[in-house]
Amino acid sequence: MNLFHVLRAGFFTTVQDLGRCGYLKYGVPISGAMDTFSMVAANLLVANNPNDACLEITLIGPELQALRDTQIAVTGGKLSIKIDGKEAPMWQTLTIHEGETITLGKVERGCRSYLAVRGGINTPLILGSRSTYTRGKLGGIEGRQLKPGDIICGFNVPFLEACFKLPENMVPQFSNDFTVHVVLGPQSDMFTDKGIETFLSSQYKVTIESDRMGYRLDGPSIEHKDKAEIVSDALLPGAVQVPRDGKPIVIMKDAQTTGGYPKIAAVITPDLDMLGQAKPNDTVRFFEITLEEAHERLLEYRRKLSSLTQKLVRIS
Repeated sequence: MNLFHVLRAGFFTTVQDLGRCGYLKYGVPISGAMDTFSMVAANLLVANNPNDACLEITLIGPELQALRDTQIAVTGGKLSIKIDGKEAPMWQTLTIHEGETITLGKVERGCRSYLAVRGGINTPLILGSRSTYTRGKLGGIEGRQLKPGDIICGFNVPFLEACFKLPENMVPQFSNDFTVHVVLGPQSDMFTDKGIETFLSSQYKVTIESDRMGYRLDGPSIEHKDKAEIVSDALLPGAVQVPRDGKPIVIMKDAQTTGGYPKIAAVITPDLDMLGQAKPNDTVRFFEITLEEAHERLLEYRRKLSSLTQKLVRIS
């Protein structure tokens, strides 16, 4: 079922769900939304399943013409929404009528926004996911970002009888400075005490050489004890690699599945989602926590996600 005609594609707009799990051993990255909380919230606002496919919008939004009546929600990084030129709010259910044009502007705070449509976006399931992995040309629309002229398809589902919004106190407030909690290891023993102190006490800046695969950071160099390479081993989103130049790289959702640089630390899951809203020139600071504390924060984050439906406020 045709839902939208893409008039303007935006800077880098892709179809994403929660990712392609279970295929790392075959060299297939997880991919999926860079900001899980925002994508799940968008889905719940239109009564979708949390894993239904959405549009992930990066920095500059698309312009879409509705090909039929539907309902949407836009969450994540703050941007302007206009429906036929009229301003519309984020973080709530919006009704769209056939022929109307949805214009999404520049992301003013954060980096990525999410557009969910009632019933979810319908693209072929590839290894159990609709997520786009552009380097491998998997998922989404022909394994690529949107382009003008694309038709976005959906499912034939009934309209919601009520509209909802997320309470203001639950809407994330994104800034240009990110505090990221990490657990040291698995190769932290390959760095000097001074190197680890540098890592945990310095401010780093996200460089323009950053994307869905990883964020290259600029700042004080982290000192290795000796070698700056290892025999390639498993690599997961959240790993912090440090190559020979001593500048950390935070591995993100489109991470390759193996890597040969030592990993000084791993970013905890809730903070990795938050970091998905970082853009070039934003700053990052790392703070060490214990594995037990990381587990507690993960459980708290999962409880927050699972309780979102009960927190929604009916507005009509």
